Amino acid sequence: METLTILQSLLIALWVAAVMSRSFLGGATLTLRFSPLMTGLVAGLVMGDVAQAMIVTAALQLIYMGVFSPGGTMPAEPSIAAAIAVPVALLGDLSPESAIAIAVPVGLLGSYLYQFRFFINTFLGKYTDRAVEKLDEGAMSRSIILFPTLASFILFVPLVFIALYFGAPVIADVINMLEGTIFIHILEVVGGGLAAIGIATTVYVIGRRDYLPFFFLAYFMSVVLKPLEITMVTYAIFGIIIALIFIMAKGNNKAAAVSDNYSDDDYDDGF
Repeated sequence: METLTILQSLLIALWVAAVMSRSFLGGATLTLRFSPLMTGLVAGLVMGDVAQAMIVTAALQLIYMGVFSPGGTMPAEPSIAAAIAVPVALLGDLSPESAIAIAVPVGLLGSYLYQFRFFINTFLGKYTDRAVEKLDEGAMSRSIILFPTLASFILFVPLVFIALYFGAPVIADVINMLEGTIFIHILEVVGGGLAAIGIATTVYVIGRRDYLPFFFLAYFMSVVLKPLEITMVTYAIFGIIIALIFIMAKGNNKAAAVSDNYSDDDYDDGF
């Protein structure tokens, strides 16, 4: 059975802890936490299979596109989900749909772990209160930034490491044993359905009818042009061009409207 090495498990665990600490790269860390893409890329680099890792991560991204954080917590943790699901998929040679079904419960458990991190921070807040009372800026910086960051690493690194080093190979081996059974079929069906829910949530979040045609245009372009095996880079270029045309058209419409207003004013002043 193929397994993760200690170094591989540790590197991925350190990355997850850095992301979940919210002090890594400043505000950009929130984006890393909300999306599985970068975590999937790191897992692929560590395991030496970036291409397959990104295929699996792209499928995971579909179910988390509409997920947002209305407060301090999220209903799932995409970064933790990708950190476990991508290595399991690579070890077990699973389909992206099966990886989705694995990622969902892992992401849910990750949200509870993140809430427990907040519970730990309530005790660390006492140091902040003391620092404020003493007007000690250094102590305030340590209690607000350093101590919560260390607490995040102490909490996430061991747990993610254990889940990867001991759990991921076992899950991958079990999935391989069940290959061709109804259980795997259920995983794939559920995974595909969850991806559809993610897309539907995104459409709902967009909420503007004038933008929906672009969404459907992209979908049908991907279906019609699939035999041509067009890469994502080409689709991105198409998207940029269409977006520029849309912006230019809106700008011209506004300019025309302003011009008409000035013409009407001049006509009124003349009579």
